[in-house]
Amino acid sequence: MNQTVVIILLAVAALFLLFQLYNVLGKKVGRQPEDDRPATPQGAPAPTPAEALAAAHGLDAEAARGVAALKARDPQFDVTRFLDGARQAYETIVRAYAAGDVETLRPLLSERVLALFEAGIQERSASGAQESVEFVHPPRADIDHAEVTGDMAQVRVRFLAELLDKRIESSGETTTERRTAELWTFERRLGVADPNWRLTRTEPATA
Repeated sequence: MNQTVVIILLAVAALFLLFQLYNVLGKKVGRQPEDDRPATPQGAPAPTPAEALAAAHGLDAEAARGVAALKARDPQFDVTRFLDGARQAYETIVRAYAAGDVETLRPLLSERVLALFEAGIQERSASGAQESVEFVHPPRADIDHAEVTGDMAQVRVRFLAELLDKRIESSGETTTERRTAELWTFERRLGVADPNWRLTRTEPATA
C-alpha cells in the first residue's frame, strides 16, 4: 500500500479517536458544583406597606390601610411608639379625671372632651364624693382605625383595662374592681411643630 495512503488512513483514525474522546470527556458526568446552587425562586410579589404593617403589628386590613396612609403623609409615625404614648395618655387621663385634676387634663383633651370631663368632675364634687383609680395591670392598647382627612390625622385606639376604683362618699368608702373596654380617638394636625396627639372622642367598646 502506498505510504501516503497509509499516513492518510492513520490521520483519519486519529481524528476519529479524538472525536470519540471529546464526546466522552466533554460531557458533564456526575454531580457538578453548580448543582449545589439553590434554584432561583419564583419571587412572590413584595408585600404592600399595609400588608407589612398588618403582619408586623397584628392590625386588621382596614386599620393597616389607614396606618399606611398616615405613614405616607408622616414617615416618622411609628405604631409601637404611638401605642406606648397612647397607653401613657390613657392612664394619665383616667387618673386625672378620677382625681378631678383639670390642669393635667387640659393639654391632653380637645375642648369638647375637656368640657364633658369638667362637667363630670363638677357633678361628682357637688355630691361630696372623692375618687381615685389604680390600674391592676397595664392597659392593653390596639389600633382600631386610622385615617387622614386633609391635614388632620385620626387614630382610634381600643383600650382594655382592669381598674381598682376607690370612692369615698358620705355613706362610706367603697373599692370596686372593674374591667373597661373603650375606644378613644386621638387627633393631631400634620405639618405643624406640635407633635402631640389630643383625645377628641371616647366611646364604649365590646370586651
